[in-house]
Amino acid sequence: MRKVMVIAVREYKASVKTKAFILSLVLMPVLMIGSIVVQRFMKDKVDTTTKTFAVLDQTGRLFDSVAQEATRRNNGTVEDGIGIYKGSGNERKKVKPEFAVQIAQVTQDDSDRMVLELSDQVRDKKLFGFVIVGRDVITPGEDALSASIKYYSNSPNYREFQRWIDPVLNNRIRSLRFESADLDPALIQAAIRSMPVANLGLVSLDENGEITEAQETNRVAGMLVPFGIMMLMFMVIMVGAQPLLHSVLEEKMQRIAEVLLGSVSPFKLMMGKLLGTVGVSLTIATFYLVGAYWAAHSAGFGQFFPASLVWWFIVFQVMAVLLYGSIFIAVGAAVADMKEANSMVTPVMMFVMAPMFVWMNVVKEPMSTSSLLMSLFPPATPMLMTLRLSVPPGIPLWQPLLGVALVMVTVCLIVFASGRIFRVGILMQGKGASFREMLRWVFRG
Repeated sequence: MRKVMVIAVREYKASVKTKAFILSLVLMPVLMIGSIVVQRFMKDKVDTTTKTFAVLDQTGRLFDSVAQEATRRNNGTVEDGIGIYKGSGNERKKVKPEFAVQIAQVTQDDSDRMVLELSDQVRDKKLFGFVIVGRDVITPGEDALSASIKYYSNSPNYREFQRWIDPVLNNRIRSLRFESADLDPALIQAAIRSMPVANLGLVSLDENGEITEAQETNRVAGMLVPFGIMMLMFMVIMVGAQPLLHSVLEEKMQRIAEVLLGSVSPFKLMMGKLLGTVGVSLTIATFYLVGAYWAAHSAGFGQFFPASLVWWFIVFQVMAVLLYGSIFIAVGAAVADMKEANSMVTPVMMFVMAPMFVWMNVVKEPMSTSSLLMSLFPPATPMLMTLRLSVPPGIPLWQPLLGVALVMVTVCLIVFASGRIFRVGILMQGKGASFREMLRWVFRG
């Protein structure tokens, strides 16, 4: 046991004392937070030059409303969150382009020719896009084409104008329909006004027996915490466990392993490397968990990040590192070069990444049978069970305990199998082993 611990300490120090490890600890949150900051900073960094659009109003009753709304928007009036100026007074800064709306200028009578002529104007940069309003949009008939609204542009990813003109046209069309039916638009709007549904938690009794008011659920925090927990565990596995493959392969290719095996058994060497990796992963997790826990409670989101979740995360993270770390060690010992290692490790990476394909379903319905069964599949248990634990109000205690038991059994089997592969493969030179040979080593030694 002493030799195992010596190897573990040596592996731990070799990893955490490097500049690359320290930089990765610091740069990872900087990159993650920095990407959010940059996106918020770049949100208003858009092309603010005026964009000209033509409207071919075949009804003859809608263009005036569109032009009035465009003027209101261009003047920077903020209504329903819409505005193109930031700040107030003389310090206003333009953050969105103005929309110059004009009546479509066409010389053709044929509808197809009109569309082609306007398209040519877009290609010639005279227009940014154009809208064709069918003549029967106010009183739709059997002809669907005459009761349609079409927006044409040479910039399919620019949706600002389309999103803006959609409610402008439809609100005016709705008002005209009410007028033609001799209905009061204000009365109709009041009658059909929708009421928002508040998303609240449950009421409960406080220490004095008083009923506490239910708090509104923060959907963003409720999704962000589980996603952050899952990504942190994935990062710990990749940063902590995957380098074992390169370490073992390097020692094998440089014949360092032969020297080490002169004083320690192959299984003890493997276990020492695994325990050292567990220490590295705990260092990474502690650094980020402490910071995340402090940030969540400082921001008032402590209910989404309870202390019990931290302990469960550590338990499942240790087992995940042991599980995947032993597999990476076995692969590193069985292959002859990095090319073989990359092809061998691909199936393992599919198991590591599998929880990311289903995490949204698990977060939405953590108590469902499918979520339970997926979280009890040992290779996915560490991520998915922690994910379910992070969603209020949590899951029954027997489920994570059963998950721990299943993963522990799987870890013991994988470590045993990896030890037998490591014992044979670490001294092989010149060629790698196939999956069939690796299985034969596991069962026959």
